[in-house]
Amino acid sequence: MIDDIVKINNLFQEIDLHLNTKVNIYLIGGVVLLTKNLRKVTKDIDAIVASKKDYLILRKVFTKLLFTESKPTDEYNRLNLSQIFIRKDYRVDLFEKVVCKQLAISKNMISRAKLYKKYNYISVYFCSDEDIFIFKSITDRDGDVVDCIGLAEKKLDWKVIIAEIKSQIKLSGNEIWITFFEERLNLMEDRGLVIPIIKEVRKLSKKYYLEFEKQLNNYQKH
Repeated sequence: MIDDIVKINNLFQEIDLHLNTKVNIYLIGGVVLLTKNLRKVTKDIDAIVASKKDYLILRKVFTKLLFTESKPTDEYNRLNLSQIFIRKDYRVDLFEKVVCKQLAISKNMISRAKLYKKYNYISVYFCSDEDIFIFKSITDRDGDVVDCIGLAEKKLDWKVIIAEIKSQIKLSGNEIWITFFEERLNLMEDRGLVIPIIKEVRKLSKKYYLEFEKQLNNYQKH
């Protein structure tokens, strides 16, 4: 467990010392919430990079720093987590660009991200609250639902969230992750959260199911 942002800073300083090329890394989880006082501790560092090149560079550095690699557990099935790196108190959940098969860190997400710290080679960004909400809304982890509710109660721009969701659908096609998103929003609503975009999300989810059913029927006919 990490309860001190200094530990995070020390890790990225250590990573930077083993780099010789520029790398951008985007934090999408508990570390960001820790700095916003929405978490007292975090068990992992959820991070995403925008290219395979950056992923391979960081993977090599983690090996040099004596991190062990661990395969993602069942709770990460939806996320398509690329790899987990563990060393003593540190656990880094690293994603290579794409989350949940087609949901990816987009240009708009990158533009909304805020620079947290810039070292000689590595630049660490915090994704926006809206984008963290999106990423956390497609997992199977109950703790992420709690985090999402905390973010929403702090205040979110729901127009940004629905615009990003629609943009992702246009880029990736009508993919199954939208149903995961709706499922988690329904759970949050059941817990008392008011979600202004819930009707729009349900329409998008319904559209996916209708298209899937149509494709299935066509397949069965052949």
